[in-house]
This record gives sequence, structure tokens and C-alpha cells, in this order.
Amino acid sequence: MTHHSSPFTPHSSQGKHSPFTILVTGSNGQVGFELKRQLCLLGEVLAPERAELDLADAAAVDRWLEANRPTLIVNAAAYTGVDKAEEEPELARRLNAELPAQLAEYSAAHGQWLVHYSSDYVYPGSGEALWEEGSTTGPLGVYGQTKLAGDEAVQASGCEHLIFRTSWVYSARGNNFMKTMLRLGREREALKVVGDQIGAPTPARLIAQVTALALHQGETIHSSQAQRSPLTPHAPAGIYHLAPRGKTSWHGFASEIFRQAAEYGEALVITPDNVAPIPTAEYPTPAQRPLNSRLSLDKLEQALGIQLPGWQEQLALTLSEHLTKA
Repeated sequence: MTHHSSPFTPHSSQGKHSPFTILVTGSNGQVGFELKRQLCLLGEVLAPERAELDLADAAAVDRWLEANRPTLIVNAAAYTGVDKAEEEPELARRLNAELPAQLAEYSAAHGQWLVHYSSDYVYPGSGEALWEEGSTTGPLGVYGQTKLAGDEAVQASGCEHLIFRTSWVYSARGNNFMKTMLRLGREREALKVVGDQIGAPTPARLIAQVTALALHQGETIHSSQAQRSPLTPHAPAGIYHLAPRGKTSWHGFASEIFRQAAEYGEALVITPDNVAPIPTAEYPTPAQRPLNSRLSLDKLEQALGIQLPGWQEQLALTLSEHLTKA
């Protein structure tokens, strides 16, 4: 059996503490928070607050990396304000394109892996077919353009990388569609929600779980000096789509939120029947939204040997977590 060497120092078989340090950027965001909970099993998670590390400051990032020398970088930081990015293209480009390029350059120079998160917004959003990882890109606005530039910079850097493109991220914490709908559902008897944008609502928790799974080999060879590092990804480097199975519209998502919340005993004044679908044209926004965010998941499932769960059951888990602590 051939054992591939790891870019990380392997665990000692003598029970010493893990020498691995994992930088999680954007740790106060939805995905970053969940990553802190999942990746702590694989090494020491470094999650600097903005006061310690301003990611918008390239020189500060260089200084922090030199001082802390993380073993692995997991970049969950991003400028996610789709509409506001049209007004702040420079800041969006710094966080979505230049920062990933900087982190990838560091990772390449040190022979380390980089995990980076991207978006369905890199695609043009046309048609009804599933987007494949190799599909032609064509972002519609600044947010998508800067996210695509970040992907391309990571690929061009020469570092080993996993890029996870995901869609419609939400969680039990932070500001997101699920929590907005719950608030409105307690206040209003009827709502109009866009019904012609199709995608898969993706909990931040699932993103972090899959990331941890991809990073953990699950194999330690005690009889050999060539132990594998638990931070050596066992998926080939490249781009992967990461979302639950199935598809829905924002209208369908809202209706399912209300249905499940009512079953959970949440006091709502709205019912799913009083949520009306409207076309995107009736809900204009500064940035154009993709109508088709359907992502093919075959590549990720085959690489990791997993079956991704359906979006409805993932919603049930996320709702339960939010309503239990609310």
C-alpha cells in the first residue's frame, strides 16, 4: 500500500496534542461560526476577530499570517451584500477576490491546502438545467463577478485547494431569509414572495459538516511511520458544488418555513396558503438575481462517498435549533 505524504506534520501516535492550527476567516459569519464548531475536532482553530485582523487590510493579513503561520486556511470571509456590492465594488473586490488570492499565494508558498467558499452567483442563471462545476460562468453583478475572480485566483495560485460553490445560505443565527420569514410570519397575515428563482436553501451547518468530512481522512496507520494527516483532504483538488438535494423557489422555501414552524408550535398569523408567488420583475433589486441556481451535486457525492440530504429535512434541523433557543 502506498501512503501519500501530507503537507502537514502528521499526528504523533504517542497521544500528544495536535500541532495543527486552522485559520478560519469570517468566523463571525454564518458559515464561519459553524466551521469553528466542526473543525475543532481536527486541530486548534484560530478565529481572529476584526480588531485582531482586518481582512480588508492586505498588509495586516500578511503580518498576521507571518506571525501565526497556520497549517491550513479555511476562508469563509466574503462580502455577501449582493445589492450593496453594486455601491461598494472596491470593498467587494478586496474581500471576494483579492483576499482569496492573497491566502492562496500564502498556501502555495508553504505547500498547504486552502479551502474556499464560492457561490451560485458565478453562473448566468439562465435556463433550467443543473449547473456543473465546469459549466460556463457568467455572473450578473458585482457580487458574482468578484466571487468568480476569487475562484480564478485560487485556481491560478498553484496551491492545492477545495472550492465549494454553494447557494442560498442560511442558519439558526445571523440575518437570513429563514429568520426574516419567521419574523414576518408573526406580523403579517399575507406575503408575496418571488416564485421564479429556483435553487436549494443550504444551511451553514451542512457546509461546515461537509468541509470537516472532506478534510478528515478517517485513517491512521499506526504500524507505519507514514501516517496520514487528518487535514489532508481525501477529495481531489478542485471546485465542488455543496448544497442539499432537491430544489425550490423562494416562495416554496417561505411556504415550507411556515408549514414546519406551525407544526413546531410557533405562533404565526400567516399560513402557507396566504403566501403568494410573484415574478422577479415585480420585486426589483439593485443587483440582478439568477433565476436558475440549480447545482449538480454528483461530483461532491462521488468524491466523498456520501449522499447529501434533502433541503426540507435540513430546514427542519435548522428551524429546531433556532426555535429551541429563541
